[in-house]
Amino acid sequence: MKFTETAIAGVWLIDLEPLTDERGFFARTFCADEFAAHGLDPTVAQCNVSLTSEAGSIRGLHYQVAPAAETKLVRVVRGANHDVAVDLRPCSTTYRRHVAVELSAENRRAMYVPADFAHGFQTLVADTEVEYQMGAPYTPGTDRGLRYDDPALAIPWPRPVTTISQKDRTWPLLTR
Repeated sequence: MKFTETAIAGVWLIDLEPLTDERGFFARTFCADEFAAHGLDPTVAQCNVSLTSEAGSIRGLHYQVAPAAETKLVRVVRGANHDVAVDLRPCSTTYRRHVAVELSAENRRAMYVPADFAHGFQTLVADTEVEYQMGAPYTPGTDRGLRYDDPALAIPWPRPVTTISQKDRTWPLLTR
């Protein structure tokens, strides 16, 4: 795996290093030792999958707070999305800034989202399927969210929004 840190400390892109032969290729998508060697928490407590039917749909921006703050390793296995991580660490020099990247079945790239970051995405094509490896299990009462259209975040989504859940549409706005 090839690890590339983004402009926001703690958020990493992980690209495959495939071994190819006449059959196709083989590649590791996760190795606890390699994650730990890059200072990333290798804990996997839960795995999730989402399928989003309509292009332009938004899921997020979601996070959990302590004691259930979670890391996420996010990979698109079918389709493509515009994936976003927002820094919510109050003492960070990049507080409330975001990093965005295209994740797709074609590029096979993953994004590591550390704890204390909100995560969300917009589908770029219909029937996009996303797999998540979570560092903590879902814990009712610790889940939170940010509005995708919050002016304090100023996230430029690449497509008009087609579908978003009622819950994600009604998270409170941040105060500036």
